[in-house]
Amino acid sequence: MTFDHEHFMEMAIEEGIKGGKEGNSPVGSVIVRDGKVIARGHNLVTSTVDVTAHAETVALRNAGPATGTVELPGATLYTTFEPCPMCTGAIVAARIGTVVLGGRNRPAGTTYGDYTIERLIDMVGFSDRLNVVTGILQEHGETIRNDWLKQRGLA
Repeated sequence: MTFDHEHFMEMAIEEGIKGGKEGNSPVGSVIVRDGKVIARGHNLVTSTVDVTAHAETVALRNAGPATGTVELPGATLYTTFEPCPMCTGAIVAARIGTVVLGGRNRPAGTTYGDYTIERLIDMVGFSDRLNVVTGILQEHGETIRNDWLKQRGLA
């Protein structure tokens, strides 16, 4: 199982690198169900001037037409960096079963204080419906994003 997590996280990292090359935050996401990729997405906020175009929401938007539904029970969403509260809400609404995280927010490096995906899903009563797996290629995900922030003088 860990091998599969790393394999799909590498795909998400590739998506994040695409986003970074387009001038966006280098975060990528991949949605997998039954061992098959059903959607991919990377951050498009800057290039589309759309504050909601985070990697996770882009992947969810791409999953709808690919599957013919907005609900994805049993699916796993891989993301290179911890989803923000908006993205976590979309993940919950889509009924994703598992989220696999690469990098994590640090309180000093986020606008969300001591936010974590686990705290939010616990607060809204979904901790029994959404499994969170952490530490998959964590250092790689954090390094890519932190290097991008440093290049822009944001860290």
